[in-house]
Amino acid sequence: MSDTITLAPFASEHLPAALALSRAEAWPHRAEDWALLSSLSRGLVALADGRVEGTALLTRFGPVGLVNMIIVGEALRGRGLGRRLVEGLMAEADIPEYRLIATEAGLPLYRKLGFLETGRIRQHQGPVTPPPAAPVDWASAADHAALTALDRQATGMDRAPLIAALLRQGRVAVLREAGQPIAWGAIRPFGRGQVAGPVIAPDGATARSLLSALMAGQEGQFLRVDAPEDSGLSPWLETLGLAPVGGGVAMSTAPAPHAAPIRSFALAAQALG
Repeated sequence: MSDTITLAPFASEHLPAALALSRAEAWPHRAEDWALLSSLSRGLVALADGRVEGTALLTRFGPVGLVNMIIVGEALRGRGLGRRLVEGLMAEADIPEYRLIATEAGLPLYRKLGFLETGRIRQHQGPVTPPPAAPVDWASAADHAALTALDRQATGMDRAPLIAALLRQGRVAVLREAGQPIAWGAIRPFGRGQVAGPVIAPDGATARSLLSALMAGQEGQFLRVDAPEDSGLSPWLETLGLAPVGGGVAMSTAPAPHAAPIRSFALAAQALG
């Protein structure tokens, strides 16, 4: 392989090669998952002899940029390519805060780039045994603005395009007071089955109610939930057959205390917060 490596903007023609890279890492992403991520993001690819040997995406949600899908092919590891990809993305943007979910192996690099640890994410997955579910409402496109506003309070991000995609591609459970949404959660196809998240709620009991509704009818189906370690959901998820299988470290370049009365109890994806 040539020693000459060039970085180029991520484009639709790079999707098949990006999918192959993620499969080589045993990541669960389908072509449809890559398509959603790329539609919400801009990115870079590392090219060697015209072949895609590395990827990185930057998904901007208002004042926050999520750095994700950082992959370097095995043949080019140890040459600083991951750093070049991340620095290239961050150099091209003017964003107040960058966030990502890091592996343990990636922590030294991200610390050097100015990221600070803000918490840990626990990934749970497996064939689910749903608990009894209380009644909930199901959101429609008419709820988009209200869901986006709740999400902004909980995460500090403006994820309007993502929430529109969730309403199209999945199902969104919502709890209301006086007709207005006060909490919500989504489920959609992803990887080997489905992923439940985000879950935006004021407390753990409400989050469990939403997740129970999302799991209804999924008996024995493969489900994934990525929950912050401090959400308190992990012991409950394990009782439902969703075993802990690792996770990651949440990091930010500008962490701030969370003061809102509502928070995120499960991620849309580790790439999407």
